[in-house]
Amino acid sequence: MWRSRAVVAALASLSLAFGAAGSAQAGVGLPPVVAHVPTSEKVVFLTIDDGWNHDPEAARILLERRVPVSLFLLPGAASYDVQYFTRLTQEGRASVENHTVGHPDLTTLDAAGKDAEVCGAGEQLGAAFGRTPKLLRPPYGAVNDDVRLAAKACGVKALVTWTHDFTTWGDVPPPTPRLAAGDIVLLHFTPTLAADLQRALDAARAAGLKPAALMPHLKSSGVI
Repeated sequence: MWRSRAVVAALASLSLAFGAAGSAQAGVGLPPVVAHVPTSEKVVFLTIDDGWNHDPEAARILLERRVPVSLFLLPGAASYDVQYFTRLTQEGRASVENHTVGHPDLTTLDAAGKDAEVCGAGEQLGAAFGRTPKLLRPPYGAVNDDVRLAAKACGVKALVTWTHDFTTWGDVPPPTPRLAAGDIVLLHFTPTLAADLQRALDAARAAGLKPAALMPHLKSSGVI
């Protein structure tokens, strides 16, 4: 399933690189879309999507190193082993956020479909983890004002895309970019997560940056 998204994810990364989802698009009354956090602090933000592959080595890295991370989960992917994720939130520094119910391109859905995907995922994740997510990662990074409006109706404070995708979608890892303060790193719960996570941590260290919790910095930077 995760490999079938490789082409779409790669195209989304290219569009973001050319500014399609700016750092913080602040429309009147709508939650912003954030691909980079404006901050002078030497921090980077790690995010992990979906939840299909529950790799114990990736969990070990996150727990032993106390890495702050945002988990944008699909309820179905998390539900068959909720304990894997509750351990990360209770013993580590992970927070669970919204990635919709079924991973559709939200821009293709009508209002009822958007509501079912975003509000539905928020309700299911809230029931499973005791906290209703306030951040949404729109699948494929596909966003328009209708999606932002639906997200607002579901209590979402910001839609989070990404600056760099570190996921190994094929047999060879992608080139490692030089990270900058405020960058948002995208990873996925795939069989290569542990190695991809280590590359991201190494890249952060090489740039003199430390992983930080996303939500507090969105607030302190005035994004939300």
